[in-house]
Amino acid sequence: MSAFNLIMLGAPGAGKGTQADRVVHARGIPKISTGDILREAVAAGTEIGRLAKAVVDRGELVGDEVVIGIVQERLARHDARNGFVLDGFPRTVAQARALDQMMDGRDPLVVVDIEVPEDVLVRRLLTRMVCESCGATAGGMDGGAAAPECRKCGGRLVQRSDDNKSVVLERLSVYLRQTKPLVEYYRTRPTFRAVDGTQSPDRVAADLDAAIEATLRGLTAVKAVRS
Repeated sequence: MSAFNLIMLGAPGAGKGTQADRVVHARGIPKISTGDILREAVAAGTEIGRLAKAVVDRGELVGDEVVIGIVQERLARHDARNGFVLDGFPRTVAQARALDQMMDGRDPLVVVDIEVPEDVLVRRLLTRMVCESCGATAGGMDGGAAAPECRKCGGRLVQRSDDNKSVVLERLSVYLRQTKPLVEYYRTRPTFRAVDGTQSPDRVAADLDAAIEATLRGLTAVKAVRS
């Protein structure tokens, strides 16, 4: 199996985390989620965690300098040398440029955008739940129903503090303003692909895998011609 590095693009609620988990399980490479790293810092009560919580609760993005530093440190670890999946990074063009510098001498960077209409994103974000214990994300539940258990650890599922309607709309606004330009930044690269995120998770996973394989085949063909 070819070594590669994957960026998952898409708005909040597009399913990036779910699909990233599937890719790392199938391909044996680590998922590097800036959201997970920051949530761990929040839970630990570190200085960066306290700063991040205040920003995230307002529906805003953590500053480029902090996030770039976190990712650069994580990519330097041994387990990321043979490939990785980035979930939640880059989120701005400045972060993407910094990542390009980090990628010097590494395996190909595959970029996949999971496309989902805004009305679907809002509905998903307002109904999704997270586990209090392990942080896993689950779909929403019917109003008034008892909180379901987490499928991973059996913990109680609750709504995320940043998933109320006003914050959800602000997060999508921030995405369109700051993160959507990433699609244009990467679109002209031969390693860029887009998949329909409105399908079932299994169908999205199949399309994502096909997009990755098509990209890697194209890169292999280019290398063969050049050699």
